[in-house]
Amino acid sequence: MTDAEIRQEYAILEKAKKNPKAFGELYEKYFDRIFHFIYRQMDDEDVTADLTSQTFLSVLKHLDRYQFRGVPFSAWLYKIASNEVNKYYRKRKHDKVFSIEEVRVRELIEQVNEDWDEEIVMRLLEYLGNLPTEMLEVLQLRFFEDKDFKEIAFILDITESGAKMRTYRALDRLRQNFNLRIKYDGKE
Repeated sequence: MTDAEIRQEYAILEKAKKNPKAFGELYEKYFDRIFHFIYRQMDDEDVTADLTSQTFLSVLKHLDRYQFRGVPFSAWLYKIASNEVNKYYRKRKHDKVFSIEEVRVRELIEQVNEDWDEEIVMRLLEYLGNLPTEMLEVLQLRFFEDKDFKEIAFILDITESGAKMRTYRALDRLRQNFNLRIKYDGKE
């Protein structure tokens, strides 16, 4: 996001602190993104809808506590959504699920200009499904949600260097197993 967009969102948030109806603009902007972010971790539409509602309810409830910390408002929203998902899994004592959408993987492949056949795409999907949760989280935020390392660090409550390290390790594993040429930070 540009600085102007961040300032514009902050102005809307300041209005929403006094009048919750003003939050509607940001709700409309982010609802689908947050829904899909949660859905990839749940793979259950009803639970996703509940958690998405809970996320926005929590945001409205704590809007007066929001402070700008050098990242866009969306990072705070994703952090709350991530916390709601984690809370859900802790209560049920289940392992976290990541549903990797084939369409998103194909988009990534197109970005690196790889000409892969169907078998390799399916192997990659299976491989991604077996990566540790920490790696999947950063890959999801970095490549499916287009978050920068500062935002990823904020969302996951880790350092920025930790976010980079997790991302690079995950990409290195993909490169080693699939001979990928993925660019990150302008490097291959």
